[in-house]
Amino acid sequence: MAKKIAETPLMKQYLELKGKHPDAILLFRVGDFYETFSDDAIAAAEILGITLTRRANGSAMHVELAGFPHHALDSYLPKLVRAGRRVAICDQLEDPKLTKKLVKRGITELVTPGVVLGDNVLRSKENNYLAALYLPSGEEGPGSIAFLDISTGEFVVSEGSPEHLEKLLSSYQPKEVLVERSTRSLLDRLFSYRGFVFEVEDWSFAVENNRRKLTTHFGLQNLKGLGLEQRPASIAVAGAILNYLELTSHTELGHITTLRSIDRLSYMRLDSFTLRSLEILAPMNREEGKSLLDIIDCTETAMGGRLLRHWLSFPLIDLGEIHRRQRIVGDLVRGHELRRTFTELLLGIGDLERLASKAAVGRISPREVRQLAVSLRQINQLGALASSSDSADLAQIATRLAPTEELISDIEHTLTEEPPSALGRGATIAPGISPELDELRQLSTHGKDYLLQLQRRESERTGISSLKVAFNNVFGYYVEVRSTHKDKVPEDWTRKQTLVNAERYIFPELKEYEEKILGAEERIASLESRLYAELLVRLSRFIRALQQNARLIAEVDCLTALSEVAVRDRYACPVVDDGLIIDIRSGRHPVIEQQLPFGQTYVPNDVHLDEDETQIMVITGPNMSGKSALLRQTALIVLLAQIGSFVPAEAAHLGLTDGIFTRVGASDNISRGESTFMVEMQEASSILNALTPRSLVLFDELGRGTSTYDGISIAWAIIEYLHDNPHGRPKTLFATHYHELNDLEARLPRVKNYNVSAREIEGKMLFLRKLVRGGSEHSFGIQVARLGGMPQSITTRASEILAQLESAHIHEVTGLGAEVQVSRAPSPDTLPTEQISTGVQMSFFQLDDPVLSDIRERLLSVQIDSLTPLEALNKLSEIQHLLKTP
Repeated sequence: MAKKIAETPLMKQYLELKGKHPDAILLFRVGDFYETFSDDAIAAAEILGITLTRRANGSAMHVELAGFPHHALDSYLPKLVRAGRRVAICDQLEDPKLTKKLVKRGITELVTPGVVLGDNVLRSKENNYLAALYLPSGEEGPGSIAFLDISTGEFVVSEGSPEHLEKLLSSYQPKEVLVERSTRSLLDRLFSYRGFVFEVEDWSFAVENNRRKLTTHFGLQNLKGLGLEQRPASIAVAGAILNYLELTSHTELGHITTLRSIDRLSYMRLDSFTLRSLEILAPMNREEGKSLLDIIDCTETAMGGRLLRHWLSFPLIDLGEIHRRQRIVGDLVRGHELRRTFTELLLGIGDLERLASKAAVGRISPREVRQLAVSLRQINQLGALASSSDSADLAQIATRLAPTEELISDIEHTLTEEPPSALGRGATIAPGISPELDELRQLSTHGKDYLLQLQRRESERTGISSLKVAFNNVFGYYVEVRSTHKDKVPEDWTRKQTLVNAERYIFPELKEYEEKILGAEERIASLESRLYAELLVRLSRFIRALQQNARLIAEVDCLTALSEVAVRDRYACPVVDDGLIIDIRSGRHPVIEQQLPFGQTYVPNDVHLDEDETQIMVITGPNMSGKSALLRQTALIVLLAQIGSFVPAEAAHLGLTDGIFTRVGASDNISRGESTFMVEMQEASSILNALTPRSLVLFDELGRGTSTYDGISIAWAIIEYLHDNPHGRPKTLFATHYHELNDLEARLPRVKNYNVSAREIEGKMLFLRKLVRGGSEHSFGIQVARLGGMPQSITTRASEILAQLESAHIHEVTGLGAEVQVSRAPSPDTLPTEQISTGVQMSFFQLDDPVLSDIRERLLSVQIDSLTPLEALNKLSEIQHLLKTP
């Protein structure tokens, strides 16, 4: 509970401002420091690693205090935001020197994880999205979600099922999500998002109010042009975003020029689990692994990197656009010199998207404006090169570049060649723009020369050789004349002070110069600020043009990067058509092949799937043999092809895939009370309920989370369902250790058995990692356990148990019509026990031996509790005699 702070005048002002944003850390400007108090100070000290102190405060005993110099804000603010804290920045709104009262203060900005403009917080190749999520209760219609990156102006909205919204959350990875206070529990229950969530009042999602806000912002009469007129859920979330920007004091939004709807049917379906399990955007283990994005991101610009991330999250299902991208990548692969020059030009292009946004909100520095002009020059050169190339598609991109020569000339003419990083830190406006500014600079930089010239001139005019011009804080500039020459003083001079041996005078020209030189610095700063603001106003008229060029250059950057990867890693151009086959020749995993130890090469494999002969491949083989890699590489090859990229294979013919679904690996959700097997079944159900003939399905070790026979039965039934699905024949790779599933090939005509080959040679495993026809009868699990360092006594004992299980035919599975009968397996506890330390020993009781059966009966009849030591020895002698008797 927050401590009550005594209301001294300063703290009363603090508490009033803190009350406007009680959940934010308030950075309260006091002189040259930003201070935090009470609970804010405790939190800030912990996050920032700064000293926490206490001081007496009025009638209060003590109040916690922590602060840092105001010029260090850029260092400390990112740490607070990345810790998931909202930060209210309170600045002094007037010069303390000009007031005798308490300095007026106000909150100038509210920075939150999702509303950030500073480069010190943003990551260059990642968007920083704020999301608003609407979750209807009952049967009120679809849910909706909106995303805004205020740093680039990108604003999108979509509607759909919770599964669709979950996928978008995984793809966009917002830094902050807004929800209605009344539906927060739904978010926690339905979604796996665990980022920063901010609860807003329900009125923030009010449809009619938000309709007016959107039409006002975009300058529209209605929302038909945005396609939202009959979509109240989308209006609710998009308006909630704008309401939040107003709440956080972000009112300059000229760079948010459009609102785009995401149609989930326009892209390949990738659910959130598939994005994670295929490690498309991020590896499961960031310290050791890499994602697909890490491998193929050869982009040179920040905006290109962000766009490539988007392409991987939303692969195309538009054949025309896929082929257009393929053609451009192919042209750049073949055009080595063109690709090299593009790369060099892209290196010189700054983050045009974010620079345009900064210009729109008035937060762009003079140095960044100059960088903007340099980037636009580079873009013009790139456009000219694309226009003159042999690629018709590149030439077409060049024609869409908006003309910016007028803006470039304006910037180059207005700013100095090397402007400062902030106004007031050096000359910003170039000479020749303002005669007054040039004169003031002349005064400021050549003041001493002017005074010497004035002194020499007046000395010659008056004949006073000892005359000198000086300055003090009382009289300002004056002329000092020795008393012996006072009769030579001109009549237009005015005496200001008499000394022992001299007198001091002023005259109009000197006072006029004084006014100029003393106010020169302030006047220079004022003039430069005004002229710079006028430049930004002119620049703001080009915001749409800058955003358009940024999108086009980002696209060129992505395509150039894909061509670079294709050349570097020997990728081939796939044939992508509207057929229903997946035919990959010598395919490779794009990530694993880049991470192999030196000297090792990746073993390529062929995969062929179609709807007539090989719809389902049941793949067996030992652990570590490469089954999972084969599944994943097939999916990644399909995905790469549908972003327009070349693929890691010798050749590939791929029919258009509308969705990739995976059930790979084990996971659980303890916080929701869901076991590994429950999560597995939920994910499998989601897949089976969303299949189409164009789906690609990957099942890896389905059913391991339950008993052997439950698992086999479920896997068997799922394969039958996929094979006989009335809604189509999805192409499926089914990796399993259940060798019993090999029997399905004889029953289902489109099921084919394959195995990833391995050999055991002299007790050691040799993984060939080659996919071959036919099922495997062995998993080699004990051998893999041995490789993993399992104690020898355990692996030896496991081998004995396995041999006895196999000899008893415990794993026998027979199919009878639509039924599957599986014999019951005895527990290993019922098998003979051994002395693990010795490895091999005869079973003590072999029940088919009458002598040993007699011994067993005698032992069972002994009352051990009442047996004396002598009687025990006698019993032992009897047993020994029986064993010695032939």
